[in-house]
Amino acid sequence: MKFVSYKYQSKVYCGILVDDMCYSFCDFLLEFTTMNEFLQNYSQEVLVRLKSGSNKAGISIDSVEILSPIISPLQDVLCVGVNYLEHAKESATFKGEKFETRDYPVYFSKRVDEMVSPFGEIPLNCDITNMLDYEVELGVILCKDIYKPSRDEVLDSIFGYTIINDISARDLQKRYKQFYFGKSLKGSCVMGPCIVSKDEFNNEIPSLDIQCYVNGELRQNSNTRNMIFKIDFMLYELSHAMKLKSGTILSTGTPSGVGMGFNPPRFLKGGDLVECKIEKIGSLKNFVSSI
Repeated sequence: MKFVSYKYQSKVYCGILVDDMCYSFCDFLLEFTTMNEFLQNYSQEVLVRLKSGSNKAGISIDSVEILSPIISPLQDVLCVGVNYLEHAKESATFKGEKFETRDYPVYFSKRVDEMVSPFGEIPLNCDITNMLDYEVELGVILCKDIYKPSRDEVLDSIFGYTIINDISARDLQKRYKQFYFGKSLKGSCVMGPCIVSKDEFNNEIPSLDIQCYVNGELRQNSNTRNMIFKIDFMLYELSHAMKLKSGTILSTGTPSGVGMGFNPPRFLKGGDLVECKIEKIGSLKNFVSSI
């Protein structure tokens, strides 16, 4: 199933998308007003009710504004850096470092007060940075709290998958020698257009084509099977050090082809159109503002 948040007649709803029709949770007598609330109360009984259908008329996707499925994360977004080999190489080149293979993941977090909607505008933030970059990533959404879980419990905690554009200020990353500040500018996380539940992938971790275009030019092109560290490994490792809560968002790394990887670098500028696509999930299409 595809889970969405949307605005209709100035009111925000969350629910599911079926055949280009939006149904709110209220249509199924479920009183969840945010996706976070839904995830915190998720159960198989809820899923069965949603699959049973609704006698209410849905609203055409053409009549609503699709928002990020999780509009305001409850915690920082968890991220994994340099998790595709070729991106790790281009990152080292940009920073003037010797490339070395890593035995362990690079974990960091990203402050997000409100997600940019799948078709909203990305702020250029030109008063802070002149090296704004794009990163298409597969996002993983949890529906259970986990702490020191078994391998099976890790897989059971996954609710579904989404697309994330992890907008990054490369000059700030270099200046401050860490990711957090340069990754956490206002409006620097795009997510959506939906969360696809894991049952659509036979409850297995999927291998999906992942791409990013800038002004129609293909920049990033890979498959999630090429991740260095796999999703179940990362969730297992993280959750044995800290409690991961329902609603946690894990952004799993980006392939090569980001702006900093070109010579000379090709950073975003006002008016650019960035499209991030992942097979079987959909796409994000965002213009970059002039300021």
